[in-house]
Amino acid sequence: MTPAPWGRPISRSHRVPGEEPMTDHLTPPAAQAQADTQTQTFIAGLPKAELHVHHVGSASPRIVSALAARHPDSKVPTDIEALADYFTFTDFAHFVQVYLSVVDLIRTPDDVQLLTFEVARELARQNVRYAELTITPFSSTRRGIEERAFMAAIEDARKSAEAELGVVLRWCFDIPGEAGLEAAEETVRLATTDGIRPEGLVSFGLGGPEIGVPRPQFKPYFDRAIAAGLRSVPHAGETTGPETVWDALTHLRAERIGHGTSSAQDPKLLAHLAEHRIPLEVCPTSNIATRAVRTLDEHPIKQFVDAGVTVTINSDDPPMFGTDLNNEYAVAARLLGLDERGIAGLAKNAVEASFLDAAGKERVKAEIDAYTETWPAS
Repeated sequence: MTPAPWGRPISRSHRVPGEEPMTDHLTPPAAQAQADTQTQTFIAGLPKAELHVHHVGSASPRIVSALAARHPDSKVPTDIEALADYFTFTDFAHFVQVYLSVVDLIRTPDDVQLLTFEVARELARQNVRYAELTITPFSSTRRGIEERAFMAAIEDARKSAEAELGVVLRWCFDIPGEAGLEAAEETVRLATTDGIRPEGLVSFGLGGPEIGVPRPQFKPYFDRAIAAGLRSVPHAGETTGPETVWDALTHLRAERIGHGTSSAQDPKLLAHLAEHRIPLEVCPTSNIATRAVRTLDEHPIKQFVDAGVTVTINSDDPPMFGTDLNNEYAVAARLLGLDERGIAGLAKNAVEASFLDAAGKERVKAEIDAYTETWPAS
């Protein structure tokens, strides 16, 4: 399936273009459409948390176009229509290649601050109250942005977003796996050094390609990050088998798993995730766009839920995949057959699985409950 191109969002119904809609044959089409609209409206107003969303991958077409114009030596198109073609991916490797070309547009502290605040603005538009934004500092420092200036830029954006938009941001610093142990060393140094480590940092991750990038080699770096008080949240099992998830659990002491899509292939792994309440950060549209899963109807999210695994719903790199968090909730609601209370339960899963402080968790969950109890009057 070809993903919806950047700048042309996926339909906000419970399907993506090219798929047949799933409807109850006993429900008249007009009533089904009304139910879909009500679900979308409920999701739009629902207070939410986002736990798996990437910094650069959240750059809107408008911002990417502006950055490309600012840096004309880049291969990234400045025309938004041309961006739509540029961001149609053939496979995961192509996605990484395109993603890194956008990373190359972030060259100054001003670029960093602008991008970060604009990501927060988009989160606020969707009623996201709390987000853990995955940031890859190595990608910026290796391109010449001074490390303290980088940290100052994201922290300035974080504080402005909370004051002006009401969005609480926290950071996950992740290792770009394709860059190897040099990147791991640099990332853990930035994440653990007093005077450099930003105030909003809560977790440590590992992203990028999984094939040819074994997880165990990163154990010493995760050990250092965990010793410094950071939480372990590596990607695993997105484009490789369940053994990668086991490696993340065993060697990296993962507390949450990014994607974990292939976990469905291993019943023992599902049982372990459920027993130890290790959440999966599920990003349905992303998995289709990168060809990790062939179609949404083949997505294993229902297998996860049926096995008792805690799932959270996330958008990953939303503009690149023509989606947003609201759309991902609509997709999950359709795949899981959820009503409004079930959708609210997913939102509370994300809050509970987050690294927000206890008082903050209670506050956001109370907002979710209040909103749900007053629906549809709210």
